[in-house]
Parts: sequence; C-alpha cells; structure tokens
Amino acid sequence: MSHLLISRRVLLSIGMALACAVAAPVGAQDAAGKPAAGAPALVPKIGFVSLDRILRDSTPSKAAQAALEQEFSDRRKELAETGSRLRAMFENLEKNAAVLSDIERARKQKEFTDQDKDYQRRQRELAEDVNQRQNEEFAKVVNKANRVIRQLAEAQGFDLIVQEAVYVSPRVDLTDQVIALLNADK
Repeated sequence: MSHLLISRRVLLSIGMALACAVAAPVGAQDAAGKPAAGAPALVPKIGFVSLDRILRDSTPSKAAQAALEQEFSDRRKELAETGSRLRAMFENLEKNAAVLSDIERARKQKEFTDQDKDYQRRQRELAEDVNQRQNEEFAKVVNKANRVIRQLAEAQGFDLIVQEAVYVSPRVDLTDQVIALLNADK
C-alpha cells in the first residue's frame, strides 16, 4: 500500500511539474518568477492537420483514387459478369434439379461449386491487389503531405503539428492550407 501511495505521489509530482512547465512561459526569469527584462516569453506554436481530410479531399488523393478505379475496372467488370453467370447457373440448377438424373445433378453441382470457388478466389485476389495498390498510392500522397506540412511548419514557425487529437480549435487547424498547397503542387 505504501509503495502504491509513493508511486501516486511521484506521478502527481511529475504531472504537476509538467503542467507548470507547459503553462509557464519559457525564458529567463527573475527571482519572482517573472520574465526578466528584455527576455522574450516563448510559447510553443502548435497546429493540427487532418490526414483523413487530406486523403479524402486533396487533388493528389482524388487523382490516385481515379487511377486505381481505372486500373482495376476491367477486372471488376469481368468479375461482375462471372457473378451474373454463376447466379444464372445456380438458378438454372435449382429450377431443373427435379428433372435431372442424380448423376447429371451431381455433375452440374460440382461444376457450379468449382466455378464458384474460382470466382471467390479471384474476388479475394482482386481485393488484395486493390488494397496493396491503394496503400502504395496513398503512401505517396501521405509522403507528399508530410513534406508540405514540414515546409509549412518551418515557414510559419510551428513547434509542433499533430495529426490526431480529441479536440481541435479551428484556429490551429492547418488542414485547408495543406490541401491548398497540395492542390497547387503539380
């Protein structure tokens, strides 16, 4: 119990010290704790960027998404046609099951099952390929966005720019500026 109490006291002390350090301006101080004459009070400049909005709204991201749609459109169309043929095959098999011999029904069911397995395998392969290419393309957009964010931070004197937060004041949200810079960059 005393170990737990000491740990809580230590954590509370560290937390109080951090809170004071963050709340107090950084810089030279006199004996009373006030900034010394002529010493600037340094307050960290913090900004926020929404990566989700960048990936949804920026021109490079939209261009990547359109390129991916085009890249995989033929395979998607082919799979859609195969799916339609399989549905028709299944409906035909159900409709005619009563009039088919046991051997013919078993052959048609096996043929349907084999084609359905192939169809499902091809769907999984397409999904994996799309996911891999999407990750590659979005990684390029994220890298480009990170370069723009660094340039913006250096140009405007930011000390910290975060990409996730519980609450963000609109005055520190730099997302629109980053999107505008990304859209302008060709």
